[in-house]
Amino acid sequence: MRKLLPLLSSNPHPGGRSALTCRYRCGDACFHEVPNKSDNEYAGDIIAGAMSRRSMMRAAAVVTVVTAAGSALAFGPGGSSASAALAAGEGNGNAGGTGGKADGARGLRFTPVAPNTADQVTIPSGYAQNVVIRWGDPILRGAPDFNPDKQTAKAQAGQWGYNTDFLSLLPLKGERGRQVLVANHEYTDEILMFKGYDAAKPTREQVEIAWAAHGLSVLVVEEDRKSGKLTAVTRHQLNRRLTVTSEFKLTGPAAGSDLLRTSADRTGSKVYGTLNNCAGGTTPWGTTLHGEENFNQYFANGSSDTDKRYGIGTAASERKWELFDKRFDLKQEPNEAHRFGWVVELDPYDPDFTPRKRTALGRFKHEAAQPRLTADGRPVVYMGDDERFDYLYKFVSSKQMQKGDSRAAREHNLTLLDEGTLYVAKLTGDSPAGEIDGTGKLPNDGEFDGSGVWIPLATGDVSHVPGMTADEVYVFTRLAGDKVGATKMDRPEDVEPSPRTGRVYVALTNNTDRGKAGKAGADEANPRNANKHGHILELAENWDDPAGDGFAWRLFLVAGDPNDPATYFAGFPKDKVSPISCPDNVAFDPHGNLWIATDGNALGVHDGLFGVATQGDRRGELKQFLTMPNGAETCGPIVQDRRVLVAVQHPGEVDGASVEKPASAWPDGPGKIVRPSVVSVWRKDGSDIGV
Repeated sequence: MRKLLPLLSSNPHPGGRSALTCRYRCGDACFHEVPNKSDNEYAGDIIAGAMSRRSMMRAAAVVTVVTAAGSALAFGPGGSSASAALAAGEGNGNAGGTGGKADGARGLRFTPVAPNTADQVTIPSGYAQNVVIRWGDPILRGAPDFNPDKQTAKAQAGQWGYNTDFLSLLPLKGERGRQVLVANHEYTDEILMFKGYDAAKPTREQVEIAWAAHGLSVLVVEEDRKSGKLTAVTRHQLNRRLTVTSEFKLTGPAAGSDLLRTSADRTGSKVYGTLNNCAGGTTPWGTTLHGEENFNQYFANGSSDTDKRYGIGTAASERKWELFDKRFDLKQEPNEAHRFGWVVELDPYDPDFTPRKRTALGRFKHEAAQPRLTADGRPVVYMGDDERFDYLYKFVSSKQMQKGDSRAAREHNLTLLDEGTLYVAKLTGDSPAGEIDGTGKLPNDGEFDGSGVWIPLATGDVSHVPGMTADEVYVFTRLAGDKVGATKMDRPEDVEPSPRTGRVYVALTNNTDRGKAGKAGADEANPRNANKHGHILELAENWDDPAGDGFAWRLFLVAGDPNDPATYFAGFPKDKVSPISCPDNVAFDPHGNLWIATDGNALGVHDGLFGVATQGDRRGELKQFLTMPNGAETCGPIVQDRRVLVAVQHPGEVDGASVEKPASAWPDGPGKIVRPSVVSVWRKDGSDIGV
């Protein structure tokens, strides 16, 4: 199997992604012309040299950043003290050992897994794992067991979907030891699903199976009280599948707009299906949020300027869905694509709830949507638009959350994301650009920082963008960002506020266009030309007020091989960290550490999950916790006291692979079809993770 795995370092695709991944996941977005044609400044152009005036020798000092609004914000101390060297090690969950305390920040006291290319989920010694749920496992009453040779759309509609991404684990009152697992199913790999698949001539049955394999799942899971093992509770009354043919409701200020009406929905308020759900978020009021990302690839025959701005092609789609449903043909239904690219809210506790697409949060390639609350209880949602040179957003609700589980409180809280103000970010900086030579060499000052403002785009029915109505702002949010001069970023993906500090962490996965002719060159925020490893930005709202209009920022990590001078780990000694490439999804553990899932590792090894300390004298200490099988991406991390949960997405997605020629034998071994799955990891001795 290993010989089918290409050397990622020689892969011409962005990061370490295979051509197969680019083809099915995002429609070769990185090989298409960049949709953003505005003359807004690039992040690197305006952030260039936005470096603090402290050196590495003073990395533990408090830095005060003067914001654009003239107010002051102090970032806390950064850690630079040395720790004991990390010993390289790996395990498969079945090795000996107790998982005893290794050196490290609290929550990260495990022996880090060494980078590798093993066709398995590799975990630290002393830890164990199990597969919680696989693609095709039945979860609804009446659904049959999975049989890849006899799969039907009806069967798939009752089974766990394909390519799980976002995961949320919620409490289930009244059922001891059980929780509710909610998941996104981002996209399908038809060539890895169907024997003899002909991409030029898919059958109706294959297309309808793919429709049923997209969407969302709700599944009750049961935990082993002696460990972190989780097992599926099949056919539970809360279990649910939502697919491309399920009903969704458009809500908020743009609902009912002429821009959202089609021949099948004259009201502009009812949509069938959700597409390309990537990451998401969990709300304080007990619902889940799901970001519709690369929806553009499902539509054919786009022609308008707005279609082009959203990356919709002018020819047939890859999957040819337009041959079986006219709504995917924009010649026939020009507004149908406007009904995708939203944040979806789901109430997983109500199996009859119609999920809602929240138009107040804007339409773009939503990677994720994670809320936090203001001091007076209003939710603020941070969002990234996952495209080269697109923007960072936030939404501030005008309503306060009501506490409690009463029916009245839940009904009120389900309106919180329909009223408020949508903002886009503009970053500024004033340091000299001449210190950056394009190799990624650290500037003399040793750290990068700056300030920024949130520019309002629309509040309810009121547009703040000259020349655009409120409906246009919400439906064509990218164009609104263009008009107000938002800062072009390097693929902002998951954006998560820390529950402990309120600081916001933005995963910028990569941008291989940086430094190309006509494109921005290297700078302090993007220190390497042809940036293939990505970085993480840390943002602090002025006075810790998430509803405010100003913020300070600094780079937290510049990813890659620690031996490369182009990398940076918040000032922590680089000989004591794990190598990391292409940060994508992020999450926090109970100790305030940031956990980073990677997508497209460009270091010649497999993707994985990493924990990094964000506070104290070990700030920047980064350790690898697990790695993925051949071709797989790490998704949906959840880190609880006693377990780590991840989605193993697109295993075996390697150039040249197919059902007949698999590039992976995971999870069920040779001779079995490769199946994306969810994995739980725990300590064998029953203790908490990393303590």
